[in-house]
Amino acid sequence: MDINDFRRIALSFPGAEESSHMGAADFRVGGRIFATLASAKLGYGNLMLTLEQQQAFVGESPDVFIPIHGGWGRMGMTHIRLDVAHEDVLTGALHTAWKLRVEKNARSGRKSAGTAKRARPAKTQRKK
Repeated sequence: MDINDFRRIALSFPGAEESSHMGAADFRVGGRIFATLASAKLGYGNLMLTLEQQQAFVGESPDVFIPIHGGWGRMGMTHIRLDVAHEDVLTGALHTAWKLRVEKNARSGRKSAGTAKRARPAKTQRKK
């Protein structure tokens, strides 16, 4: 697998869109990130998982999944080694990250990308 496969699969999920965060491609649903290619130069895709999901993936395939170093990894953010991942594994991992984000969006009331930024009422000016 490579970054093109990662991109193709990430964008195959309902509502998924490609955007950019700090100069790196990211994949969003409802305006929120579920995966990135921030570590593509190192051969990794990145998945936004729960810590429990991360531990399950790493425990099952430690040659494919690696916790991201530091605080991000301690929150569940996970590298997937694209050169050794099979398509079904990459698809399952991306689907897990996408589904987690869809569920979080539903809990927060975020339904679609169009609701990512809510309009604020205009400030009224006082008459002098």
